[in-house]
Amino acid sequence: MKFVKELGSGDPSINNQQFIDVKLKLLCCRYWYLDLWDCHDMVFPFWRIYWNKNEGGELKLQEEVYKMDPNYLYIISPFTSFSTRFLKNHKHNSGIHVSGKNLTQLHKEADYEDKSLIHFFTHFKLGTPFDNVFPGIFKIELTDHLKERLVYITDRLRLENYDFKLTFNLKLQSFIQEVLSNIGPQLWKTINIDPRVLTVHRYIERSVGEKLSNSELASLVNMAPNSFARLFKEEMHITLHSFIQNRKIAKACELFEHSNESIESVSYNLGFSDRYHFSRVFKSITGISPAVYKSGRYT
Repeated sequence: MKFVKELGSGDPSINNQQFIDVKLKLLCCRYWYLDLWDCHDMVFPFWRIYWNKNEGGELKLQEEVYKMDPNYLYIISPFTSFSTRFLKNHKHNSGIHVSGKNLTQLHKEADYEDKSLIHFFTHFKLGTPFDNVFPGIFKIELTDHLKERLVYITDRLRLENYDFKLTFNLKLQSFIQEVLSNIGPQLWKTINIDPRVLTVHRYIERSVGEKLSNSELASLVNMAPNSFARLFKEEMHITLHSFIQNRKIAKACELFEHSNESIESVSYNLGFSDRYHFSRVFKSITGISPAVYKSGRYT
């Protein structure tokens, strides 16, 4: 047997191929019944997929209302300001108010479908640059194949809601990727970012815990601070300062989801002057306080 060293990828062709690296990171996946779903002006730094098994749920994006249809999935991109409600039990016109529990094998879904909203959701990130697409809600038809995948996922969530096995993780990732592939050009146009902006974007991701200045970032691509700030705004449709704040809060959300760090520790490690400054910025971006987010009292 001869070991071949010459071909690093094992590809015999001399034609280079360019692939887009999508770094899917799962944050949570749940299957609940909701008695109350009055959530207003929510903004979170990750992707969401929503599906309701029964009718009665609504999403609102600015003045557009989406009456959620069981035959469709709803994808919400990061930093989209949106609202939700369950029509059969609508009480609040502001704030975030959720009541419900995860469905298990001990529950008969038919007993809840008339009075509650049977709700599936998963949160995830895609990495640079796809976590910075334009805000929006995408409605995707639930094909027979996607429905088959969804039935498997929700059935497994009723059996196990914590320690997921490899097969479930692979099937969930495959489901998310297939759903995303149906969005179309609205998603993929994000790859056409000026390389100077993308260089700084990646640097911010690596250095999100530091205090980052416009002049420091502009120097990375040999540009004057004001010129780079204009270029960044043109490319990303957000100011450089706001982008940095968004990424810091995105990291904070990740730490709250996957660590036991205190609010004080997270604010310090992300370069904020104190907890109070951090809390003000966090609430201005997400619509809720760090304490509420950390407690998990949202959906």
